[in-house]
Amino acid sequence: MNAPAVRIRFDNVGVEFPTAHGPMRVLDGVSFDICQGEFVSIIGPSGCGKTTLMNMVGGFLTPTSGQVLLDGRPVKGPGPDRGVIFQEYGVFPWLSVRGNIEFGLKVGGRKVSQQEIDATTSRYMKLMGLADFANHYPKHLSGGMRQRLAIARAYAVKPQFLLMDEPFGALDAQTRSAMQDLLLEVLQAENKTVLLITHSVEEAIYLSSRIVVVTARPARIRTIIEVPFGYPRSDRIQEDHAFAEMRTRIRELVMKEYQAQASQAVRLSD
Repeated sequence: MNAPAVRIRFDNVGVEFPTAHGPMRVLDGVSFDICQGEFVSIIGPSGCGKTTLMNMVGGFLTPTSGQVLLDGRPVKGPGPDRGVIFQEYGVFPWLSVRGNIEFGLKVGGRKVSQQEIDATTSRYMKLMGLADFANHYPKHLSGGMRQRLAIARAYAVKPQFLLMDEPFGALDAQTRSAMQDLLLEVLQAENKTVLLITHSVEEAIYLSSRIVVVTARPARIRTIIEVPFGYPRSDRIQEDHAFAEMRTRIRELVMKEYQAQASQAVRLSD
């Protein structure tokens, strides 16, 4: 059986940002691959550079050293093959639910018939449980519904990759759990390769096939952990002894990096 193809590759990536006190190194020597159909989560201390990794895949940022490859070619900029979902929902308040989903299908010189636009929009409204709110505006929707809308809009343009930066971080615990289950359902129906940035250890384990733990800034790879649970998943796996052991292990790794980050801050203040 052939191994899955590598779709995204971080090849010895380093990133520096200019500051008033000189260059600040955010990433240092980061190398790992994401294969076709994988769900990979990145977890580590706040401010360590996790979002920087996602932004390079999205084409919003260029590495200072090394390279980020997409299907073997350096990422040169954003593209419709990558759907990006942020914590802040990222929906247009002046467009209805239907209008938000249609938007990406009508821009960028796409040759899509109105019939296909209507069919695609209806499909994702139904899939995300938004069909009864087609003519509602985002201000009339709950936080969970706005995030469902953001996912529907990202999916409607048929991206190969889904890049998610703390997409459920602003939601209450119950809504967050429901959104995680919905995402797993959608991914089972739509074969995507996913990169998730999260601070939640439980979320990373529940959703992912692999978890990349990164260090305090400058971010390096601390370890990469294979998640032993297959798909489809249900929340029953959170009662599994292996889930609890993995949660404890990752929490300890992340807390050590928080402590390292705190020590860095003390040294810089001296």
